[in-house]
Amino acid sequence: MNADVTIREVMNREYVGVNESDELVGAVELLLREGSETAVVLRGSDPVGLLTERDVFALLVEGPDPASATVSDATTTEVPAVSPETTLDVAADTMATHSVRRLRVTEGDELIGIVTEHDIVSARAPRDTTTDMQAEITETPATATTAMASEGADTDFEDQSICEGCGSLAHDLVSFNGQLLCADCRDM
Repeated sequence: MNADVTIREVMNREYVGVNESDELVGAVELLLREGSETAVVLRGSDPVGLLTERDVFALLVEGPDPASATVSDATTTEVPAVSPETTLDVAADTMATHSVRRLRVTEGDELIGIVTEHDIVSARAPRDTTTDMQAEITETPATATTAMASEGADTDFEDQSICEGCGSLAHDLVSFNGQLLCADCRDM
């Protein structure tokens, strides 16, 4: 991961908001309509938790009848927060420590965004291995060829990340309008 990239650069500033007293079915319909996996749960204008697809699945198995359930029945209230200046490495460690896939991004008491593990993985800076391999080949051709063969297919994907627009693996992701996009998605 690129140690210089902060959460501010990869977080989602726009998110779906639902009231904790809303009907769960209506909230799920909103998530589907918006193409979102997460909603910020609000009490008035104050965020009190998150509603995720996983929370809804858990309620289907363990909770009350979904037809009569409210958003608060499925809300995760303990969601760790990070500041927008937090590095990707620290955010990834926070997610691992708390066994979560999302973090709230806050400035003071104000929620300014959400960051997901997908955002962090997608922001991983691609490494340019071409120069390294050319140097090895120039210095000792036999050793470089052996090293490349022993590394195998893993090196083919090592310097790629996932485009937030189309979901494909790409070497050349660039931050564009708050998303990391491949050349094809930037051209649209």
